[in-house]
Amino acid sequence: MAKQTLAFSCSACGASHKKWAGRCDACGEWNSIQEQAPLAAGPKGKTIGATKGRRIELSDLTTKDAPLPRANCGIEELDRVLGGGLVPASAILVGGDPGIGKSTLLLQATARFAMTGKKAIYVSGEEAASQIRMRAQRLGLTKAPVQLASETNLRDILTTLEAEKPDLVVIDSIQTMWADHIDSAPGSVSQVRAVAHELTTFAKSRGVAVILVGHVTKEGQIAGPRVVEHMVDTVLYFEGERGHQFRILRAVKNRFGPADEIGVFQMTGAGLEEVTNPSALFLSDREKPAPGSVVFAGIEGTRPLLVEIQALVAQSALANARRTVVGWDSGRLSMILAVLESRAGLSFAGMDVYLNVAGGMRISEPAADLAVAAALISARQDTSLPGDLVVFGEISLSGGLRPISQAEARLKEAMKLGFSGAFAPSRMKLASTSGMTLKKVNDVATFIADCFGDIEA
Repeated sequence: MAKQTLAFSCSACGASHKKWAGRCDACGEWNSIQEQAPLAAGPKGKTIGATKGRRIELSDLTTKDAPLPRANCGIEELDRVLGGGLVPASAILVGGDPGIGKSTLLLQATARFAMTGKKAIYVSGEEAASQIRMRAQRLGLTKAPVQLASETNLRDILTTLEAEKPDLVVIDSIQTMWADHIDSAPGSVSQVRAVAHELTTFAKSRGVAVILVGHVTKEGQIAGPRVVEHMVDTVLYFEGERGHQFRILRAVKNRFGPADEIGVFQMTGAGLEEVTNPSALFLSDREKPAPGSVVFAGIEGTRPLLVEIQALVAQSALANARRTVVGWDSGRLSMILAVLESRAGLSFAGMDVYLNVAGGMRISEPAADLAVAAALISARQDTSLPGDLVVFGEISLSGGLRPISQAEARLKEAMKLGFSGAFAPSRMKLASTSGMTLKKVNDVATFIADCFGDIEA
């Protein structure tokens, strides 16, 4: 019988290594390489091709399947992110920073799901059942028929689920679960991979919706091997700043709905509350027009969203001026500053630049380029833009403005909230802009001249 060789893998990124090392060559983490149990070679050491298996049934693309049944979990924002509700036999992975509200959200969703007459089980490997009941009492959910368990042994959990036959199972969290047939500690790469495989297989074979909670690393990625994100059907990230009450639930992968869809929640003393009109809430504390304040009409998933972009530009007393960004990409800010200097003649040398997306929101789409540029120029010139104006558009390295998608939805949302003017790229075809003054510009220099007039370099 061939001798089984040892295998090693990184607990941070999942990279495989032939031998142990102090530092992972793939991700650079120290002391993250752990021994991994090798896979069996099959019956009597034979390879897969040497033994016969059963023949699988094949079908063609014309086969018609019944539409996916969905069950509402009782929280509209969560149903929106999931693509319309929970799908039976689906596996969902939810990640987020510690204390952001993952367990609170899932306990609320489980309780409301159970109130519809379906069976829901909440399994925690981090808290005792008494602690979960205390949280439920604080949230006013004590009357919900949710069944609780505090267990980490995967074999016992699966045996219980086989007997109970629930409709929804929440596992909090996958890093605390322990499979006794894997010779490694809970939270290791081998354990997380095996537990995710077993739970996903159980969900598919029994028609149960399974929600897995995952811890995140300091880089914001879900801890463990990336293969876990490939196993599950949906990956959700729960985001938000500790100093803000807003929380964003974002879908980064969804086999049953659109990716990049978001749900907005507000953290209160009674738990997480849904925000049905996030644009109005993000702009509710906006004061009268001030230098450096610009409203950006963005799109998150399928939802138009208006947020305020704030900028502050001041003379720097340091040799290297500061560039501080919250809620946007710092590399893209450097690009916008370079374009403004080289294409429009506006220098920010020797000036500290601070950029913030109000409300704890994080923006990633390039359509925010023009709004960021407008905020920077407004702060530099100490000039306020009209309070009823929205701005959007992507800036190219040549200083031109590129067209962006879903412009009609952005303008419609702005009109709903009382905005009457907008700046947008000129190479866009809009069906209708009635009731709104739309100014189309070709490049950054034209935008500056129309919006701010003559500016000294």
